[in-house]
Amino acid sequence: MKNAAPKAIAVNKAVNDIIRNDRGRLMAGLVSRLRDFQLAEDALQDAAISALKHWGRSGIPDNPTAWLMKAAFNKGIDRIRKSDREGQKAKDLSLILEDTEAMHAPEDIPDERLRLIFTCCHPALEEKSRIALTLRTVCNLNTREIADAFLDTESTMGQRLSRSKSKIKAKGIGFAVPEPEQRAERLNTVLSTLYLIFTTGYVSGDIDTRNLCHEGMFLMRLLNQLQPHDAEVEGALALMLLTQSRRAARVSARGATVPISEQDHATWDADLLQEGRELLERAVQRRDPGSFQIKAAIADCHMETPEPDWMQMLLLYQSLWRFEPTPVVALNWAVVLAETGQTDVALNRLNDLKAELDDFQPWHAARARMLQTLNRPNEAAQAYAEAIMRAPTEADRLFLQDKVKRLQI
Repeated sequence: MKNAAPKAIAVNKAVNDIIRNDRGRLMAGLVSRLRDFQLAEDALQDAAISALKHWGRSGIPDNPTAWLMKAAFNKGIDRIRKSDREGQKAKDLSLILEDTEAMHAPEDIPDERLRLIFTCCHPALEEKSRIALTLRTVCNLNTREIADAFLDTESTMGQRLSRSKSKIKAKGIGFAVPEPEQRAERLNTVLSTLYLIFTTGYVSGDIDTRNLCHEGMFLMRLLNQLQPHDAEVEGALALMLLTQSRRAARVSARGATVPISEQDHATWDADLLQEGRELLERAVQRRDPGSFQIKAAIADCHMETPEPDWMQMLLLYQSLWRFEPTPVVALNWAVVLAETGQTDVALNRLNDLKAELDDFQPWHAARARMLQTLNRPNEAAQAYAEAIMRAPTEADRLFLQDKVKRLQI
């Protein structure tokens, strides 16, 4: 009995590790076979509960991921069989068991995440719903995390996710990567989703061990292989690579955020930086401009030495506005405008965005810096306080608190 507790802890850790690290692959495989998002989620949860019991008795299997896949599929079949209306469907699905039983090693489980992403990004769904469903199903973000990314409430996002799953089931949307001529209508949402996966990990620092940066880059590389010679796919991948190349420099030794212009360039990953710049150059040469190429070019200009190329970035934001006339683009455009010395004009533009971005932390941080530059310390202090209160990470809070200490009030 004295060994029971350590064994239970080991089993619980093993199950949690697989769900955290391989949930996307497992869900992709289950959705492709069961053809139902909610059923796949429920079946995987049932299988995880069974694993805690069976592995506690018999030990962790040699191939725990394959065990969970097979068990979850069987749980899904059992759930369908309990419904008289779905009896024939269960009979049909049982024929697929042979394929599932053939899986002996984790690498033998097909990586169908890209198929799942294209399914989630079907044009029958709203773009916001497409991205949210992908983050939930493929990347294992919980409802609260997704709601935070969209500035929504958890209950509102939960309802959106539920409606999305129901709509896919009701419309019989197929689980497949569409043919090349059908990809265009989904591609931009797929790119936006993969980039949001990456940035979610980048901002959070992947502190919960889900390496979303790696996940986003892996899937984008996969998409680049599927869709070769596509300038926007290359631009999106270049943007990820350029951003990731400076990851080691983004936080100081004391844990505060370090702006790009103040980072130690020697700590940047030279290989990722070179790969990103070469990919961007290749994309631009295709002469088929798009928003991700422009964003990658902005990132590249921001990383110029000895200092960022603010004037070129100003022109690039003007081009980006034609593709994405959004408040966030307007905010970033104003920040660059201020860096060129037109701080008064930039602050006026920011103030015009108050109604749309008052709950958006970067708006308060940008406004605080502009007020500080214009020597309006009392207003700057108030804006910094709002930004600190909304700061998404401790690193950002420390950075902003350092700015407040330099105010001459």
